[in-house]
Amino acid sequence: MLRRAWKPALVVSAPVLGYLYYTREQTFDLPVRVRGPDGKATMSTRTLPLLSMAAVDARIREKATANTVSRPGIVWHHTTASVNANDPIEDATANQVIRRDEGDGDLLFFTVMDGHGGYYTSQLLSRVLINAVALELSALDKSASDGRSGWLNGIKSALWGPPTVPANKADVDIHVSSDTDSPATPRKPDADPVRVARAIQTAFTSLDAELIAAPLRVLAAALEKDKDSKSTEIPDLSKHPLALPAMLPAMSGSCALLALFDTAHRNLYVACTGDSRAVAGIWEPDDAADAKGRWRAEVLSEDQTGRNPSELARIQSEHPASEAGDVIRNGRILGGLEPSRAFGDARYKWSRGLQETLARAFLSGTDISMRSPSLLRTPPYVTARPVVTHRVLNLPVNDTAAPKDKPVLRFIVLATDGLWDELSSEDVVQLVGGHLGGLSGVVPKNQLSQLVPITVGAEAVEGKAARRKRESDGKWAFVDENPSAHLIRNAFGGGDTTALRRLLSIPAPLARRHRDDVSVTVVWWEEAKGTPEIASLTIGKDEVKAKL
Repeated sequence: MLRRAWKPALVVSAPVLGYLYYTREQTFDLPVRVRGPDGKATMSTRTLPLLSMAAVDARIREKATANTVSRPGIVWHHTTASVNANDPIEDATANQVIRRDEGDGDLLFFTVMDGHGGYYTSQLLSRVLINAVALELSALDKSASDGRSGWLNGIKSALWGPPTVPANKADVDIHVSSDTDSPATPRKPDADPVRVARAIQTAFTSLDAELIAAPLRVLAAALEKDKDSKSTEIPDLSKHPLALPAMLPAMSGSCALLALFDTAHRNLYVACTGDSRAVAGIWEPDDAADAKGRWRAEVLSEDQTGRNPSELARIQSEHPASEAGDVIRNGRILGGLEPSRAFGDARYKWSRGLQETLARAFLSGTDISMRSPSLLRTPPYVTARPVVTHRVLNLPVNDTAAPKDKPVLRFIVLATDGLWDELSSEDVVQLVGGHLGGLSGVVPKNQLSQLVPITVGAEAVEGKAARRKRESDGKWAFVDENPSAHLIRNAFGGGDTTALRRLLSIPAPLARRHRDDVSVTVVWWEEAKGTPEIASLTIGKDEVKAKL
């Protein structure tokens, strides 16, 4: 009787065990570094809850969004997903579509920001960076005679002061595609890749200058208000309503990566400040009459850190020779900051005396401190000036110019360095290419190249320390509808559910020793089947913004 009863128990046990595996929380042990009573670091073990697969799936997809934007002749798709290691997350993202004043076409902006030392700078950039670039671009196509250019320049001068990027300096950080035609007649300013790139650079540097100057303006206003006082003491402004809103975005920092699609002129611009990365998926067909082909990863930015030889040379050239051995220590600016270009990070831009003055004025009596880097001598050491890369777009809108057997840019991935710490550019292009091609299920890593062939493009400049060794015998997982969430899952374990569960179960702040915040935006496009009414178009909950 007992043996007969055991048989159905075996039948039931498989789905029950699967259900428990997917939903039940377990525990695991994690080695952690703690400080003992004597202040010395020692290793200890903490027992942590192991998230169920259902909880892991929910976490990966919690911040995932997907949007489709239908425009005349073309449909744009873009997805975003984020998973935090810090609490709150220091990454931020933003996107916006702006209809142009004249003719067909739009300006599509996509940005990812990677904050450090807090979320204050990245969150501010997510609200204002696109608008700052759009304002600068709007002046390109306006002549002084119509009065509007002077009005715009007056606003910008009042906001930002004089331009901070000399033209001859800026052009060093502009890379225009070799596919760009040389027109017989001069281009309109907003169609000239070099002029557009300069405008983007000016917007970035002017915005950062305003951000860094904000605390000084608050202090200057307070001193002006109290100018009749005989006191020479620095006023205590720690309770001033603008004290922390001005200081915190200047003190913390953020990398910024912006992609601008100009559909009217079929231009793509990628502006990079910091070590986030943009990678394009290029489709290389085997034959015009055949759907077969392969992908190529084209990296559209360089990791801007002290480990990048060109960044090391640039920074050394901007400071006295006596500092050549100190400006970069262990791959970091003055031995502390990893990205060599960033918004904020005022400790690397203000003089030591100015930092002491502002700390006394705004931070006295608070639990916030500001300490100058010990090697600080001739600031600034960090710039927000981006390197701008230009590419020509072959869009499907009445596109007769692009031969069917020529390589075509099909999608772009923008991501903070938390993704690139785990995945190579080729990994990302294969994963997105396979996802868009309809792959599903679990795929052994050593078989993906057979299913999604890829050629190795030009080698990217790796600005980070040695990455984790990638296992060739692991598994990729194609289980998420959202391509951005799909990349995050595979960065943290993919088809290895045990590793995935453990890594995403580590809470902040412990998680930061094992992974970083990660934010990913994927953009791709296809030919529209019809021409919708422009006035009715929406992006998620937001309407397409009115004319620039």
